[in-house]
Amino acid sequence: MTNTEKPSIGFIGLGLMGSAIVEHLQSLGYPMTVIAHRKRAAIEAAVERGAKEVNTPGELAQASNVVMLCVDTSAAVEANMYGPNGVIENVHSNTLVIDFGTSLPHSTQRIEADLKEKGCSMMDAPLGRTPSHALEGKLNIMSAGAQEDFDRAKPLFEDLGENIFHIGPIGAGHTLKLINNFIAMTTACAMSEAFAMADLAGLDRQTLYDVMASGPLHSGMMDWVKAEAIDGIPDQLAFSITNGRKDVGYYSSMADDLGAPSFISPATKHAMTLAKISGWGDKMVPEMVDFITETYAEKHSK
Repeated sequence: MTNTEKPSIGFIGLGLMGSAIVEHLQSLGYPMTVIAHRKRAAIEAAVERGAKEVNTPGELAQASNVVMLCVDTSAAVEANMYGPNGVIENVHSNTLVIDFGTSLPHSTQRIEADLKEKGCSMMDAPLGRTPSHALEGKLNIMSAGAQEDFDRAKPLFEDLGENIFHIGPIGAGHTLKLINNFIAMTTACAMSEAFAMADLAGLDRQTLYDVMASGPLHSGMMDWVKAEAIDGIPDQLAFSITNGRKDVGYYSSMADDLGAPSFISPATKHAMTLAKISGWGDKMVPEMVDFITETYAEKHSK
């Protein structure tokens, strides 16, 4: 895109991923509006780079051709979309709304229907990879929505992502992301337990990793857990236990909506719930290995 072709972006949700996306888009010359937040550092950094700050989602919608959200729950998406100061009540016709977060598909579908009544469009486009990839424009983007909306959004996606997928109709991106994150969190918890169990059995963690990583079990998730378990680096996967537990919970809710029992996710959800209520919620997912190790140690000390 040339600068004259770049749409005005309104961005809601400058957490780790959102702030990285905003920084990258600003580096490419996109006009940017952000919303006030009590956590000031990322907002002030965006404003210093030229972003405009407003007070409500409605003001942000009025200033934007494209509204992007990268918030942590469906409830947060809905809070920004609805109400007299929300996006839907204030949006211009032909605005494109893109939800980069991990949301419940049925919520996404309802919001899209309400936006259509305002002459607007919506895509769900959950993300893969990490904030560092966002800074480099190398995200994985699992977008869903009408073909014409994908065609409109594709230049934006190409500026943000390395691997761009059009999954299907609205809600399909969030469906795929929930399945993806169910696998990811289950793998992380299983690998964490494996390291903790190796400790109890007297196996060296490095030896366990070397043997397992030499076969078909090897994965990026295994390496991220290993980075904490062996190297003491917790944030190669900068994703909190609270967020991981939320996504597995959403996956279970989606399974319920589909009338299908989830055989595996209850165990993953239980492990991450125990970690969260034990005060580990703000720690990174690879630190599940430390939570499980400490839990085993406490049981053995009694």
